[in-house]
Amino acid sequence: MNRPLVISLLALVLVASCSGSPGTHMVVKGTGPDELLKLRHGPSLGYKVMLGLPDGTELVRRDCATEMGQLWCRVSLAKAPGITGYVSADYLSGP
Repeated sequence: MNRPLVISLLALVLVASCSGSPGTHMVVKGTGPDELLKLRHGPSLGYKVMLGLPDGTELVRRDCATEMGQLWCRVSLAKAPGITGYVSADYLSGP
C-alpha cells in the first residue's frame, strides 16, 4: 500500500472516531466495573490525573487532539461544566 493512501486512511479513522461537533454529549463506556477513566490535565499519559470517572459518567466533548498516536478529547463534566480535562477517546460513546 502506498504511503499517501495509508496516511489518508489513518486520518479518516481518527476523524471518525471522534465524530460529532464540539458540545456533543458523550458517556464514559468500557472502563469496566472496578476501573475508572482518568481525567487528565493534558492530552497524554504524561499529565497528572484530576479525577477518576466511572462508566456512565456524562461528559460534554469540546475538541480532540492526537498525541503520540493516541486520540484525546477535551471534555467537561455535564453536571459540573467548570471541571474540564482530557480523556482517551477510546472510552467515549454517544449518549
